[in-house]
Amino acid sequence: MDLTYIPEDLSSYTKFGNKSCPPTNCVFHVRVLMYSIRTGAMVITILGNLVIMMSILHFKQLHSPTNFLILSMATMEFLLGFVIMPYSMVLSVESCWYFGDGFCKFHASFDMILRLTSIFHLCSIAVDRFYTVCYHLHYATTMTASMIKRLLAFGWSVPALFSFDLVLSEANVAGMQSYEILVAWFNFCALTFNKVWGMILFTTCFFIPGSIMVGIYNKIFIVSKQHAQVMSSMPENMKGEVKKNLSKKKDRKAAKTLGIVIGVFLTCWLPCFLAVLIDPYLDYSISITVLDLLVWLGYFNSTCNPLIHDFFYL
Repeated sequence: MDLTYIPEDLSSYTKFGNKSCPPTNCVFHVRVLMYSIRTGAMVITILGNLVIMMSILHFKQLHSPTNFLILSMATMEFLLGFVIMPYSMVLSVESCWYFGDGFCKFHASFDMILRLTSIFHLCSIAVDRFYTVCYHLHYATTMTASMIKRLLAFGWSVPALFSFDLVLSEANVAGMQSYEILVAWFNFCALTFNKVWGMILFTTCFFIPGSIMVGIYNKIFIVSKQHAQVMSSMPENMKGEVKKNLSKKKDRKAAKTLGIVIGVFLTCWLPCFLAVLIDPYLDYSISITVLDLLVWLGYFNSTCNPLIHDFFYL
């Protein structure tokens, strides 16, 4: 994160209270373009997830365990677009945090909560699809309303406790003297991790959930092929009842769409989590600009999800 270079001459920086902001080198039309692109992503994230929330709440035929998981994830992504992305946009374009140290900690904590909650929801939806396709006859007794409520309570409370405790205790930046200098002298606000917490986050928040989702999708793909082979070998007069017992058409469609969801998730979040893992070992030499672009690539996952769900799930 370029924490190794701290300028000795601070006279060229514009003062904001007891701290300073580095002068931006971006020309005006580039800044306008940066604001436009990020605003477009933010608007799509907010409106797309708002449509999903209203649709599931309004139409009773959409009141299913899967859709309640999607409703919760849409609520999380709506909050990301409405609460997190506007301030991150200003920070990205202006290269300065104007909103105070206290709000910086809240912003960083809430940002982390929503990222981890998003990953948990994707895992939960993958598990739901797994039971739908692989254990179709037991789905109704396994993925009940009470089970979904427990999953959602766990998926929101654990990331909240973990994120607030980590950020407020500053354990994630323990031993990083250059980070402390940046915070003391400049209006700097970014989620930064030392070697220990970078490894923990990559392993527990990306590698393990990502491996679970890929494994589940692989199992669903194999079972779906087996179902198709069984169907093709059955006499025509028996296919109707067997087809009903094996899977529903919309469930097979949703299971196939899971591959798209997982592919978008890996594409958007793998670069960001890799940077979190390797940046401490590179003495934080990855530029803030690159890290910021990777964070917004992760945000873009929340922009894509409502479009995927609108077209394939609902």
